[in-house]
Amino acid sequence: MAKGNVIVSQSGGPTAVINNSLVGVVHEALAQEKVGEVYGALYGIRGVLDENLIDMRREAAETLERLRVTPGSALGMSRRKLTQDDYGRILDVFKAHDIRYFFYIGGNDSMDTSNKVSKMAIERGYELYVVGVPKTVDNDLVITDHCPGYGSAARFVANTVRDTGVDTESGYLSTPVKIVEMMGRHAGWVTAAAVLGKVDEADPPHLVYIPERPVTLETIFADIQEAHEKYGGVVVAISEGVTDPQGNPLMTAVQAKDAFGHIQLGGISVWLAQQVTDNLGLKCRFEKPDTMQRSSILMASPVDQEEAYRVGREAVRFAAAGQTDCMVALKREPGPTYHCTTFGVPLSEIANQEKNIPDEMIGADGHSITAAFVDYALPLIGGELPPYARLARHAVSKKL
Repeated sequence: MAKGNVIVSQSGGPTAVINNSLVGVVHEALAQEKVGEVYGALYGIRGVLDENLIDMRREAAETLERLRVTPGSALGMSRRKLTQDDYGRILDVFKAHDIRYFFYIGGNDSMDTSNKVSKMAIERGYELYVVGVPKTVDNDLVITDHCPGYGSAARFVANTVRDTGVDTESGYLSTPVKIVEMMGRHAGWVTAAAVLGKVDEADPPHLVYIPERPVTLETIFADIQEAHEKYGGVVVAISEGVTDPQGNPLMTAVQAKDAFGHIQLGGISVWLAQQVTDNLGLKCRFEKPDTMQRSSILMASPVDQEEAYRVGREAVRFAAAGQTDCMVALKREPGPTYHCTTFGVPLSEIANQEKNIPDEMIGADGHSITAAFVDYALPLIGGELPPYARLARHAVSKKL
């Protein structure tokens, strides 16, 4: 294989640890004799199309280290669905800069883009090594055990729902219901993480609604009423992408679409809180952490940080060894101690596929999460959260 230059780019929504993957790619590329220059393409594939490249070799070593604890996307993100006219332009840019290695850090749509770029190079007889680097808080890439970025989002959600749940519990007499909305278009991995801080049955969240289990508004009302009578108050975790049994968004509103045709979701917590107040007569608050779920570096999982960096380095090693048209995947090894290894998966097996929460991780009632999920997800957030306390509330005898 010929010596050549590298382009690395980031796409889709950022995560708290995505820059670890970028630094992993850069560090390993700088260590490879077969690699010449190392360029970063700004704003995803648009950076390639616009020839908007930066020289990663000229970045200070100290800057790269600090990026490992910096959220957001250092190179910038974008969402663009390639057109037929784009391929010629991409190839021209690659040829002009002698690009032989292309690393794209992203989720489902990014793996689809990587697959198309790889196939274009093969069809046009251009030697190019394309390796996808997994990233998504949604955790919905198939085959890989989990996705870098998810562990940190899950840790944020577990802490946030537990904290706002305790806060809500303090005021059950005045405001007995709290709705917390999480990301999740078709898969409920982020929302399910709300249970990872739960110790006792009475701990929040009391109800969890995810896209894998369609539900009616009437069922939610009944569930909230029952939980309110049982616990004195209710904390609900709900995915933005929850649907009714007919597959329509539960929140009946016109939604915009992104560049890939996906409905841009959000706002179900506000809508549902009003529905609960209007129909059950229970005062209800709502929370919508939105992008905070994916951007909190203080909540980042140390496991997630390390794995995000590792898949970046492994991507370069795969390409240097002659592998192409593949994505780096994680395999959980058996044993009492959590440990993952890496392997390559053809991009064609990843692109346009989605991994949902399996049935064994969802309670038969449709609004709870099982121990199987907890066993799966706890190692990814760095283990159990520090315990909170509740007063025993020993009553003093009344004298009046």
